[in-house]
Amino acid sequence: MNEFFNAIPPLLIHFVVTLAFSFVVGLEFRRYQHTNNYRFHFGSTRTVVLVGLLGLILYNLDPTRLLFVIGLVSLSSFLMIYYWHLATEKLFSLFSALLTLLIYLIGPIATDFPNWFLVLFIVVLILILSEKPLIHRISDQLANEEMVTLAKFLIISGVVLPLLPDQPIAAMLPVTYYKVWFAVIIVSGFSYLSYLCNSYFFKSRSLLITGFLSGLYSSTVATIVISRRAKNLSYPTRHVSAALIIATIMMYLRLLCIIYLFDSGAGNILLVPFLGIILLSLIVVLILLHFQNHSSELHPTENIQHPLELSTAILFAALFVLFTFLTQWVINQHGSHGLNFLAIIVGFTDIDPFILSLLSGKFHVNDATIVSAVILATGSNNLLKATYALALARNRSVYLAAIWLSLLFLVSIIYAYQLG
Repeated sequence: MNEFFNAIPPLLIHFVVTLAFSFVVGLEFRRYQHTNNYRFHFGSTRTVVLVGLLGLILYNLDPTRLLFVIGLVSLSSFLMIYYWHLATEKLFSLFSALLTLLIYLIGPIATDFPNWFLVLFIVVLILILSEKPLIHRISDQLANEEMVTLAKFLIISGVVLPLLPDQPIAAMLPVTYYKVWFAVIIVSGFSYLSYLCNSYFFKSRSLLITGFLSGLYSSTVATIVISRRAKNLSYPTRHVSAALIIATIMMYLRLLCIIYLFDSGAGNILLVPFLGIILLSLIVVLILLHFQNHSSELHPTENIQHPLELSTAILFAALFVLFTFLTQWVINQHGSHGLNFLAIIVGFTDIDPFILSLLSGKFHVNDATIVSAVILATGSNNLLKATYALALARNRSVYLAAIWLSLLFLVSIIYAYQLG
């Protein structure tokens, strides 16, 4: 069978592929013209196929590609005449002309580009033709400020990051400039994802969806938001405890992804305990929802703050450097036991910069010590969230979640010290 396929001339394969893909795009192009009531049709499906074959033949006929360029210029001239006729009817769309030029490139792409790129190219052309209403809805709904936000993210990830040197900041700061900013990008990326989901996909979100999405951003923030809203409940509902636990589940999932990006060795060690906590917490959530008598749902009015402000990024970087310094000092003075104590204390603040500094810094400790500190930090953070829930809600809706989060704190301490 392999010998049979090897015997097929490559040019024949390119010809068949170009013919087939040009025909498919031509059919979709024809449907697009009829759907949008074009009075001036630029040819038919046959015209599109001929344009695709013309590009393939001219590209392979002359190794210097001069004929291909002449064909491209000639086709562009015909398309200019076509556009001029459209303009006389006050139709100023360049879409048909640009699409025809892209079809002319199918042959060269089939010849010189990988197969996956050719397939991706055709898929994009078909989606552009078939999903015009969806594209228009997205462009209408997308706020102008989101383009600025996207530009900020591209700047901090694609411009600032490559410019930073991958060398230690100082003797007492065993972490590089590159790693600090890379941590900022990773955390901002998760926050940005949560922000987009909240803003465009789940605008009228339920309490459980709030726990899910806000937990991806920050489980502590999610706990505060949900607990404040639960304070006004006229009767207790287990949806509140379920949402609080879901937020913590998302914290463990987010941390597991981040840890694997920074240190796969530590990620492999943390995989079992983290997945165990996640699965057990999911079981608790399902039990709470199963025995829920009321179908009440809260719709929190608090929105997640925009995650890509420059001040937020600088603050996170400063906390990252601070925790790196504290970690190095504690390890030098008190060893692994001091690091565990520091992890418990840090759990009552923001654990992301502390955990990322542990994974990024070159500290003289083994993976087991780092993993123990991570588990203790997450455990004490759960205790903090249990305290917030009880203090802010002040009703029975959060009792089960507070008990479960406190239990996770105790389990984390036991597991961490057994690991050490």
